[in-house]
Amino acid sequence: MWFRNLVVYRLPAGWSMSAAQLEEALAGDRLRPCSPLEMSSRGWVEAAPDGRLVHALAGHYMIALGIDQKLLPASIVRQVAKERAAEVAQEQGHPVGRRQMRDIRIRVQEELRARALTRRRVTRAWIDPEGGRFVVEAAGATRAEQVVETLRMSIDSFAVQPLKGERTPQATMAGWLRHGDLPPRLSIEPDLELKAPDKAKGSIRYNRHPFDPRQVQALLAGGLLVTRLGLTWRDRVAFALNDRLEFKRVELLGVDADSDAAGAGEGEDAADESARLDADFVLMTGELSALLAEVDAAMGRAPGVEAQRAA
Repeated sequence: MWFRNLVVYRLPAGWSMSAAQLEEALAGDRLRPCSPLEMSSRGWVEAAPDGRLVHALAGHYMIALGIDQKLLPASIVRQVAKERAAEVAQEQGHPVGRRQMRDIRIRVQEELRARALTRRRVTRAWIDPEGGRFVVEAAGATRAEQVVETLRMSIDSFAVQPLKGERTPQATMAGWLRHGDLPPRLSIEPDLELKAPDKAKGSIRYNRHPFDPRQVQALLAGGLLVTRLGLTWRDRVAFALNDRLEFKRVELLGVDADSDAAGAGEGEDAADESARLDADFVLMTGELSALLAEVDAAMGRAPGVEAQRAA
């Protein structure tokens, strides 16, 4: 288990729910199957093999949001509605009108919706009360906000804020590239994206390809902005940071997480699976807590954040 993409928020000042309190709050919004008239359903699912909605260990919590989505492509609805309209036209002896066609399409959609297959998507999130962070494993803010919105409904108040600092990520990353003044345990990797302020002027991308620092400095001087930069922390965690302070392709170096996941469940009982999850969770939260704190410090705390947390 390892979060591959991180969208990070700051917890509200003084947030201090216990695991038991959070479990009770989430229990009222468990994921339920879609009804015949629903296209999707959203709710909390088990975060660990023991069936609990909150996996708590060493002061950290993990929760999981499940979304069931019925698969009903618009092209299938149009095709079946067209076939149904041809049958109706033959029966009544003249082509169907616009309003009649609309009614046919609505009926077809309702019929197909009741029989549609359902796909489940699970998004995990990690709560770090001591560090004041709420971290969603998501490729972007849209999916992360689904978790935040659902949690707000479950616990009434969850006023998290996106991770921000006094300096913008673009300015900070540009400074690292210009002056090499990174935090001591961070190093730059050959993964870089530069974009012009005017989107019509395009972008330059180095994808796992070495770049000439002098050339990059010239491009920055010419007005290009840093929108993505590959980094390694302590030679242990590799990731790419973008201009929205989202962490992409996070990887623990020296550990083949894919191979571990592929072997999970083969001859493994519930106790072994729980023990493995605990070990992975402790490793992940320990490494990422320190990494996020260092990046947060490099960006500079947003004005008032420290005072709010101390209040």
